[in-house]
Amino acid sequence: MRQTWRWFGPPDHVSIDDMMQAGVEGVVSALHHVPTGDVWSSGEIAQRQQMIGRMKDGQPSGLRWEVVESLPVSEDIKKQKGDWRAHVENYKVSLENLAAAGIEVICYNFMPVLDWTRTHLHWRLPNGATCMRYDFVDFAAFDLLILRRPGAESDFPDRVIEQARQRHAAMTEADRAVLARNVVFGLPGAADNFTLADVQAHLEDYRDVSAERLRAHLVDFLSEVAPVAERLGLRLCCHPDDPPFGLLGLPRIMSTEADYAAVMDAVDSPASGITLCTGSLGARPDNDLPGMMQRLGTRVHFLHLRNVRRESSDIRGSFFEADHLGGDTDMVAVIAAALHEERRRKAQGRADWSIPFRPDHGHDILDDLNRSGQPGYPAIGRLKGLAELRGVFTALSHPATGLPA
Repeated sequence: MRQTWRWFGPPDHVSIDDMMQAGVEGVVSALHHVPTGDVWSSGEIAQRQQMIGRMKDGQPSGLRWEVVESLPVSEDIKKQKGDWRAHVENYKVSLENLAAAGIEVICYNFMPVLDWTRTHLHWRLPNGATCMRYDFVDFAAFDLLILRRPGAESDFPDRVIEQARQRHAAMTEADRAVLARNVVFGLPGAADNFTLADVQAHLEDYRDVSAERLRAHLVDFLSEVAPVAERLGLRLCCHPDDPPFGLLGLPRIMSTEADYAAVMDAVDSPASGITLCTGSLGARPDNDLPGMMQRLGTRVHFLHLRNVRRESSDIRGSFFEADHLGGDTDMVAVIAAALHEERRRKAQGRADWSIPFRPDHGHDILDDLNRSGQPGYPAIGRLKGLAELRGVFTALSHPATGLPA
């Protein structure tokens, strides 16, 4: 399992030097400044590679840009409207340019409007650390009483609606503004400037897009780009919905094992695969993460290893980001299944036998609390998670365990 680390580029408060001291082997990054739908040029890709390859003092870092996260899929492609055909062609050119630069793994998602959704970006834990949290009642208060989405009442149980009204009534205007800002933070690149009217406009665009139609659009997209990726020796991997259940009336199509199996069967190419995110998928109690790694492992091209603690047994419920080994997902079993898949691939002679993973998210602890970094991506909290994960797979790989090498 290849240890990687997500880097958001020059604005990231975690530096290349920090990553080197964490002992990572490769870097996960993206050209976030390039507008979605535009081509990632060879020059822009090379510039990012050069940044990753140097420490602050100019010395070589020895690190390479190994995984793209994400090469974004435009809303036009997801809706098959506007410039979607041009965006698909631009996506193919970007794949060509990434392949020419030696980058083989490309993560993407097909979530409408919101890349991820949380109600709290810095929720305080009993030990003083902070983490991200999704509170179902707070989200209902946002949807029903702040956004005032038409028809939202039908999406929530009566008890949750009543709790949301009480919660909203107890909030100050400042509390409501923070909640709205936190939810909107999941809009790519829009955390600081999207208004509620903008969100409503996005939702209106999806009013007639069902889950079946969105899945068909994903299959159409993959039918176009997967052959290009296969020819180039690339591995595309789709990230699951986060969280993996319905929000704001939007369709969700990558939330369960059945969702992934349907798409993998529809576009049966080794280049079309899965980003298995144990945190996103783990927010649903009916997702069996070790089993998914076992059954879908042949198409898993990238792993996000993080954990969540669910606060109910409901499919849609509150949860918070837990310690990497401390949530509801059996992380040891997931890693054991991943190592088994690697051994199987190696025996088959697959060049991609080593599956890259990154310690996804982490608690803000120690000096993280003063860094004001990207929510969910602290330096020390992720290093703690990486150390825990590294310990698990080192132990499971040790000859003393009796497991096959």
